[in-house]
Amino acid sequence: MVKNATAVPASALTQAINSDVLDFHDTRELDAFHGVLGQDRAVNAIQFGVAMQRPGYNIFVMGETGTGRSSYVRDYLKSEAKRQATPNVWCYVNNFRNPREPKALELLPEEAGEFRRMISDLIDQLLATFPAALEHPAYQQKKSAIDYVFNRRYDKAIELVEREAHKRGVAVYRDSNAISFTPMREGKALDETEFAQLSEQERDEFHNNIGELEQMLSEQLAELPQWKRESSDSLRRLNQDTIRDAITPLINPLRERFSHHTKVMTHLDDMEEHLPRLVLEELVEERLLELREEYVKRSSLEDSLMPNVATFHSQNSGAPVVYEPHPSYANLFGRIEYANEQGALVTSYRRVCPGALHKANGGYLIVDAEKVLQEPMVWDALKRGLQSHQLKMESPYSELGLINTTTLLPDVIPLSFKLVLIGSRQVYYLLQEYDEDFKRLFRTVVDFDSDLPLTDEHLAGYARLLKSRIEEQGYANLDRSAVERMVRYSARLAEQQDVLSACIGDQFDLLSEADFIRRLASDELISDRHIDRALIAKKERTSRVYDKLFEQMMDGTVLLETSGKAIGKINGLTVMSLGDTSFGSPARITTTVYPGSKGVVDIEREVSLGQAIHSKGVMIISGFLGNRYAQRFPLAISAHIAMEQSYGYIDGDSASLGELCCLISALIHSPIDQSYAITGSVNQYGEVQAIGGVNEKIEGFFRLCQARGLSGSQGVIIPEANRRNLILNDEVVSAVADGQFSIHCVTHVDQAIELLMHRPAGSADDQGNFPEGTVNGDIIARLEAISRMAEKKKGDE
Repeated sequence: MVKNATAVPASALTQAINSDVLDFHDTRELDAFHGVLGQDRAVNAIQFGVAMQRPGYNIFVMGETGTGRSSYVRDYLKSEAKRQATPNVWCYVNNFRNPREPKALELLPEEAGEFRRMISDLIDQLLATFPAALEHPAYQQKKSAIDYVFNRRYDKAIELVEREAHKRGVAVYRDSNAISFTPMREGKALDETEFAQLSEQERDEFHNNIGELEQMLSEQLAELPQWKRESSDSLRRLNQDTIRDAITPLINPLRERFSHHTKVMTHLDDMEEHLPRLVLEELVEERLLELREEYVKRSSLEDSLMPNVATFHSQNSGAPVVYEPHPSYANLFGRIEYANEQGALVTSYRRVCPGALHKANGGYLIVDAEKVLQEPMVWDALKRGLQSHQLKMESPYSELGLINTTTLLPDVIPLSFKLVLIGSRQVYYLLQEYDEDFKRLFRTVVDFDSDLPLTDEHLAGYARLLKSRIEEQGYANLDRSAVERMVRYSARLAEQQDVLSACIGDQFDLLSEADFIRRLASDELISDRHIDRALIAKKERTSRVYDKLFEQMMDGTVLLETSGKAIGKINGLTVMSLGDTSFGSPARITTTVYPGSKGVVDIEREVSLGQAIHSKGVMIISGFLGNRYAQRFPLAISAHIAMEQSYGYIDGDSASLGELCCLISALIHSPIDQSYAITGSVNQYGEVQAIGGVNEKIEGFFRLCQARGLSGSQGVIIPEANRRNLILNDEVVSAVADGQFSIHCVTHVDQAIELLMHRPAGSADDQGNFPEGTVNGDIIARLEAISRMAEKKKGDE
């Protein structure tokens, strides 16, 4: 026996708030709320994930956008990181033996800045010392001695040739570039005229003598290149010794400060070995001194000597917490920049740019899971870093052939950090299913609920949470009515009277818009009136499509009735979602039934507009009809169901209750009251199941009835399971209270039939027979008659 459907009283159409909990006049009397409201499971999980220092316990934070998951995780990690040890600082330095492979030095936070400052001081001292150190009298004396040895060798060779030339009556002339020979008579050099007056024999003799002298000169100067090399080597050794003697006291302060650091000492040894050549090239080379400004010389020294500090942490600052909003390969792992010099791309260790992993080393790195998975090569590289505990700078684009140039291979840096991914549940479960590494690397899941129960504790906490937002953004305070209105809006977002939505972002947006309206009105406090106006304004901004559809309903373009009766027609209810807004709209469902064997045909499915869940609902109707009414004879009907004037895809089974009632009306030719609209899902036993979007659906049909005029007989039929989801606007609640509109909750299709057809549905007796004159009795009689018609047709054939 099915009980009659009950009309929902106006008091049950919206949320009941415990006013004793909100015992304040406005939020100035409240303390701000710190933390995250009602997410105990997530809080316990993040605490576990941070405390668990074993490998593989990286953290995946999942939940809906707007639940405060990102801000809470960041704030919590920052508070915990302050109590943890500050990691060491890593610097890239020049590898003087192989510049293509820069070295990495690990320093304490307080040492890194000092090391950089002392290297900068060393550069200043080098600029002040050179080339002045090579102008010292002692250096010049040694340099002159080297020049004297070379010049003396040269002069001795020339003097020997000069003596032989003098014996032969030939003069020797020397200038800076060449040595020449001239005939001479009686101690006087002959010019061309005088030489031409000599006899041919004398001229030939002079030519022979000059040729022999030139040969002699060539033999004497055959070792001149060797003398020059020896002189240059001696001068280079002198320069290096002089520079090294001047450099050693400059580097000693660095050696004394970092004597305990083996790698730094090794680097200083390499630097000291390399410095003489660098100073000669950059500070002593005479051809460059006049052409180069001071800043150019300093820049050149910095490019070879200054450390490239990849990370920087203040002393006792705690572990780093880094959020990377754009997790590209370069932003995470760092990149190597290039400079264009005379058409060629060149680089050095100074152009190594650190990434987020450098900065987060020793702490926490937070990235968005969806963004990481969208970036090429990033996800696999991140997993390699987590598994190997090494930060290796590579150029993936070179491997793909996108960049064909020489690059650097910096030292590998030990990597120790906890990766925090923030993403949706869908991404988490997809990675769990298809990525074996993910299961081993992310053993801590932090799941943020999308809603929380409306307990007194959470109600008070929600009011304090609004207070914290007010202080953070500088809004005006809320009076008590505004807090109650915000609570009702939160419950409306959650679609449940005893629940608050955890999607706090949308609620904070409404608070911001309400404060804007308050400022325009020059009011002191935000009240429920400002919040209602903000909601109305938002609805106006986003309801263009719905308003156009509503106009078509009103002018008859879309056929819908809100009064009278009709056979095989019923008002269904749908929800349309566009962007961040959704609205309810009534839609006419029609059904035709005639003898046949096609069964129940879903027209939407036949034309590929009905999606899987909608088609499932129609097939369930067939199961219900056969199970309830066709136990003694075949179900020999053809029925076609359509959602009229619908030209897009349809999904969901919330129309199945209305479709079933409409089919029964067409089957037994019993009219349906068009004053009602109906929504609900039905199973194969006729039980009515909950659906979504109940508030939008009711308000959509109410708006149409209100525009056409409320008659008092109009209403909506919904599943009993959706009673707790009712949070309707004030207009609907007032109309129900005044008896102008009604909302009925049903648990079984029979209750809906009685409401729609104003006839008893009828209950089966012990033999499964339904009383005559009832809806179910008429259904049995009609189906049996159709079945006999089919059997008679077969017999005639």
